[in-house]
Amino acid sequence: MIPEELLIFAGRGEYPEAVLAGARAAGVKRILVAGVRGMASRKLLRAADEAVVFGVGELQRALDWLEQRRVAYLLLAGQITPAALFCTRFDALTRRIFAELPIKNAHTIFGRIIQEVEARGTQVVPASCFMGAHLPGVGVLTARAPDAREAQDIDFGHRAAMGVCALDIGQTLLVKEGMVLAVEAFEGTNATLRRGAKLGGRGAVMIKVAKAGHDMRFDIPVFGEHTLKLCRKCGISAVAFQAGRLVMLNRERVVSLANRAGIALVGLESGLPPAPLEP
Repeated sequence: MIPEELLIFAGRGEYPEAVLAGARAAGVKRILVAGVRGMASRKLLRAADEAVVFGVGELQRALDWLEQRRVAYLLLAGQITPAALFCTRFDALTRRIFAELPIKNAHTIFGRIIQEVEARGTQVVPASCFMGAHLPGVGVLTARAPDAREAQDIDFGHRAAMGVCALDIGQTLLVKEGMVLAVEAFEGTNATLRRGAKLGGRGAVMIKVAKAGHDMRFDIPVFGEHTLKLCRKCGISAVAFQAGRLVMLNRERVVSLANRAGIALVGLESGLPPAPLEP
């Protein structure tokens, strides 16, 4: 089912722009954007039929605006810079929600925000909706496949990453020769890669996963040109991800850059359902 109207709650990066383009192509007639100040791009805000900007701590104002618009469907897309949660002035509602959460991670924080959104009559749809062209399947995407050592690290790393992700710690793991170099925590993927590469040097393997039962309405794994360039800089030799469960932005460009850098990209069969493509 293609909705008549969609609201994109947008953070940083190209992902929200890709969602907007995909929704337009799918036939969504009216698209609104609520962008996080300092994170949502001007290009995205200009492309929307209606746009507004909120501070990351202005949840009450954002919810009041949403309630006035009576939009039936909302999609969360783009990165919220983790450091912003430590240096932002929160309104009373945001402070109360954070105080109520004994464990603070993407699952608990965004899960609680979604409760507030849906209590106002708006359904939050999977972040993978309208992104079918950006979800690679099983197999090697690049000219070079992982070699025997990399394949062994990928197999081990996939199992280890699923255990870490099941604890809602993070989605990304860096492995080299059977040793876990870095596990993603609240600092995000890029900081994890830099930390692991500094410890293990060149030749590490990156694995990015989503746990069984992962809530695809938020925090879906994403990989794009910026991360690929960082992998090259860090000397990462292979990147593995779950087929149908990761958004790859600018896929042709990413694969081309990976080929030039000699980085193998491979989609893994996880046995888990693919991310939904429609609300």
